[in-house]
Amino acid sequence: MSLYRAVAASLASALVVALAACSGGRPGDAGAAAPAPVASASPAAGPTVAPPAVPAAAAVPDQKPSPEPSDSADPRSRAASLSMPAIGVKDLRVVPYEGTTDDWPGTRIQDRGVAASPYGDEGGVGPGERGNYLVTAHRLSAGGPLRDLPSLDEGDMVYVEFDGTVYAYEIIETRTTSFRSERSLAEQRAAVPGSPGEKPTEAMITISTCATPEDDAAGNFWRDAKGNPEHRIDKIGVLRGKA
Repeated sequence: MSLYRAVAASLASALVVALAACSGGRPGDAGAAAPAPVASASPAAGPTVAPPAVPAAAAVPDQKPSPEPSDSADPRSRAASLSMPAIGVKDLRVVPYEGTTDDWPGTRIQDRGVAASPYGDEGGVGPGERGNYLVTAHRLSAGGPLRDLPSLDEGDMVYVEFDGTVYAYEIIETRTTSFRSERSLAEQRAAVPGSPGEKPTEAMITISTCATPEDDAAGNFWRDAKGNPEHRIDKIGVLRGKA
């Protein structure tokens, strides 16, 4: 029996050593805490893609508001006012437009009861400028702003207020224009009134209205497509200075 006990004791000792080895301890460290379990690796994942970088806000240069359109480069494109004390006309608005005397755009302006002033290749110049400042308005219709124009005499003064300046013109001549004569129309619209092709040396004005009563009295009832009679009465003035 003593041999049996010796073998049993030896087996028990070997079992303790084996258990200690499985637990990660050393023989005699039975009370030591077992090491923390190692977490198993998660299943393999695809490559990590970083989100696209968000660029910093670009610096925006100071933006100044765009300047308002200005027509200062072409004074002909701004309105003026016309006064003729000798015939009681005061502050008649003169509306500029690109065209020629008594064309459709000009006629529509006159139909509003104001004067029209054409400029451009077939028109005139602006107030106070060298050349022919053309002004047309109705005599009988639309309030008849130029009903008394035929009474304007040589030596009478005409005042054009424009952009804070008043230009004083003196009437020097009366002319008659025929709508049925290209030559007559060219003379009215010339840079030097009455002289097509002549180079202007001074600032002049042509104020024009219809001669309907005179034509009718003479038995001339011709009318163009816009209702104009054959003839117009033009008063020609020359700039004398600023009032």
